[in-house]
Parts: sequence; structure tokens; C-alpha cells
Amino acid sequence: GNILGNCLEAASKLKEKKINCSVVNMHTVKPIDKEKVLDLAKKNKLIVTIEEHNIIGGLGESISRIISENNPIPFKVVGVNDSFGESGKPMDLLSKYGLDPKNICEHALDIIKKK
Repeated sequence: GNILGNCLEAASKLKEKKINCSVVNMHTVKPIDKEKVLDLAKKNKLIVTIEEHNIIGGLGESISRIISENNPIPFKVVGVNDSFGESGKPMDLLSKYGLDPKNICEHALDIIKKK
């Protein structure tokens, strides 16, 4: 499995629950596509970022800064929480860190409940 595929699968599961969502592959953090982030914040009720690396200094922090300064909406960063890297089967590691389709759905549903 890969992270983009997991996000697309999670989006399908959410749509089955009548929750519309978009999946956007932000391929760079620097430069960040600020206009795309602002467009997403305007068109959506919340944003969840999924990162298969340490969340410190990553995509979530960059997007958080943009939306907090321009269009604050509910937001959640999902990724590896400042731990040492480890070896293993890719899907096992993605599951361990909550980056599999089931956990991505649960993160999104959690923030929807808190809205």
C-alpha cells in the first residue's frame, strides 16, 4: 500500500457514509501551493493532512499556518509523532502509525464529530 492509495480508499469509505471529501496530493511543502490551500479551506468544512513521516515541520504545519492566518476551519494533522524510524513491511508500518485507510477514516470522522 501507499499513502495516496490509502487516502483514496479512505475517501471511498467516507463517501459510503454520505460524507463528501476531496483527496489532494500536495507534492511539495516548499514551495507550498498557498492558493490551492486557500481554495480548499474555502470549499471544505475541514482539512485533514496525512503524512507518512514526522509531522514536525511538515505539510500539516505549513497548511495550519496558512488557514489560521486566512480562513480558520477545523483541521487535523495525522502522521508520525516524532519517533525514530523503524523497519518493517510498509503496510504494517502505515497501520502502526494510523496511516491505513481504516484509521484515516476514523481521524476524519473524529474531527467531524468535534465540529
